[in-house]
Amino acid sequence: QVQLVESGGELVQTGGSLRLSCAASGRTFISYNMGWFRQAPGKDREFVAAIGRRGGRTLYRGSVKGRFTISRDNAKNTMYLQMNSLKPEDTAVYYCAAGYDYSADALISSQNAYNYWGQGTQVTVSS
Repeated sequence: QVQLVESGGELVQTGGSLRLSCAASGRTFISYNMGWFRQAPGKDREFVAAIGRRGGRTLYRGSVKGRFTISRDNAKNTMYLQMNSLKPEDTAVYYCAAGYDYSADALISSQNAYNYWGQGTQVTVSS
């Protein structure tokens, strides 16, 4: 099993940038396909981005494509989400998730497919 801890969320102005981190401990990090999700107040949790085990392939929801970049450093057991040109509609609690028993390059957008979740980090974008 793996434990996930997100960090990096804070209050930022429209157009600003943040980098979220997801630190993993426990089972070997490279065994997991990883993803970021977010949940805004009063809304369902939604997919943001996914990355394969080797980090070579990525997937984004349309509204963040070109602004957000997902990456991972397997040597540091950490995944990142670089968020640029932030908008008020990006305000949400951001969660990282880990899934196993998938092919190395699988990009998983379904939250039901993930086995482990972090506790979330709050991102607030002021207008």
